[in-house]
Amino acid sequence: MRLIAGLETPTSGNIYIGGKLVNDVPPKDRDVAMVFQSYALYPHMTVYDNISFPLRMRKYAKDEVRKRVRKVCELLQIEELLERKPKQLSGGQQQRVALGRAIVREPKVFLMDEPLSNLDAKLRVYMRAELKNLQKKIGITTVYVTHDQVEAMTMSDRIALMSKGVLQQLGTTHEVYSRPSSTFVAGFLGTPPMNFLSCSFIEENGGGYLDVGSFRYDASELKDAIKSGASSSELILGVRPEDTSLSREKNLQSSIEAKVYVTEPLGSEVIVDLRVGDNIVKVKAPPEFTMNIGEKVWIGFNRDRIHLFDRKTEKAIV
Repeated sequence: MRLIAGLETPTSGNIYIGGKLVNDVPPKDRDVAMVFQSYALYPHMTVYDNISFPLRMRKYAKDEVRKRVRKVCELLQIEELLERKPKQLSGGQQQRVALGRAIVREPKVFLMDEPLSNLDAKLRVYMRAELKNLQKKIGITTVYVTHDQVEAMTMSDRIALMSKGVLQQLGTTHEVYSRPSSTFVAGFLGTPPMNFLSCSFIEENGGGYLDVGSFRYDASELKDAIKSGASSSELILGVRPEDTSLSREKNLQSSIEAKVYVTEPLGSEVIVDLRVGDNIVKVKAPPEFTMNIGEKVWIGFNRDRIHLFDRKTEKAIV
């Protein structure tokens, strides 16, 4: 964000805004507006003065300032707050004022630094929908930083996942969720997160198997991909909770023995934690699921939805 805004100088690569190279353009001339986590409102100014401040600094005519502020306040539904000061506003109202101050400039790019993190859970869900709707209405490119994977998945057109300053994957929500490039990406997106099982690849009688310890999984159809993509036989098997079937009886699809460890009813579904050998595997079950801790069940994996990662590099193979 600081690079895009011009507060830091890139050591390599180029930054384009609206098709224009801006590496050497000073921050004030980049036409970028930022919304901070702390809102950064001026406490001694009214809502009107806070929102109009960027326009007044740019010497806009009073009538133009008034017109723009009114338009933005209607969009954000904060017309009745114009004479109040920040300390008289709720967290959600302050957040809207901070947005209004950014929007009123009609910049080329919005930079949003975790703008919802200071709100309570209910208001955060509401403002998430409002922000997404607002962005579609005004049509201005928005770079939005968040540690909340639900925010990232629900609000974005494209997600860039970073770890320790390194870009891990860039793509649409569907691409990143269904084809994660690494265990970091796979574990970051999804609620509950993906199940990871350490395993070894074994070739036997012309077939290929993933040996987890407590069970073996037939992966013969993936043998060529594993042999060409893995650095060794040590792998990680990844399966999402919704791609794991659960049965009281052993059948062809559900052939891995497990024991109920704990259940987490959520109303619309039940998250079941199962002990499989030394591993805990989470499964999504229908709301009517009722089983006691310690009861035996059988699970199976959707063969089209399993993921394999190299244990050494943590990069995706399948």
